[in-house]
Amino acid sequence: MAVKGHEVSRSEKRVIDRVAKRLHISRDAGQEFDESMGFGERVADRIAAFGGSWTFILSFLGLLVVWVVLNAVLLTRSAAGPFDPYPFVFLNLILSMLAALQAPVIMMSQNRQSAKDRKAAEHDYEVNLKSELEILGLHQKVDNLREQQWLELVEMQREQIALLTRLLEAKS
Repeated sequence: MAVKGHEVSRSEKRVIDRVAKRLHISRDAGQEFDESMGFGERVADRIAAFGGSWTFILSFLGLLVVWVVLNAVLLTRSAAGPFDPYPFVFLNLILSMLAALQAPVIMMSQNRQSAKDRKAAEHDYEVNLKSELEILGLHQKVDNLREQQWLELVEMQREQIALLTRLLEAKS
């Protein structure tokens, strides 16, 4: 379906159909998207949300301080020696593995958020388009009412002129 050289999209068809049937188009696009997510996607979003929080940053910083203090100060005094002596090679390995796992999870979450934003933008477009069509319809109705009132006023003026003409003829 094309309108003046413009191909009508699926969204536009849906809006036109809803306008024709006098149905609402508003819906919670975010909730629809969240309901369509699988278990793994929800887990990835929760991990990404926690990994990007102050709770994670502060707790991880605390863990690092405990690790360094434990291995640099306390365990050097014990007979067995430190578990991970300076320069903390094992800690670096753990941090690298954490970064290697956390980065793809965060990217998956960002991709889903981007898709969710696209869905919300599409929904906003549909709502705005329907609103525009409704406003155009209201303008047409107001214009029709105004034209009808003008016709009625012109008719009333004709009747008044006819009455005035008869009154003038009766006086003469």
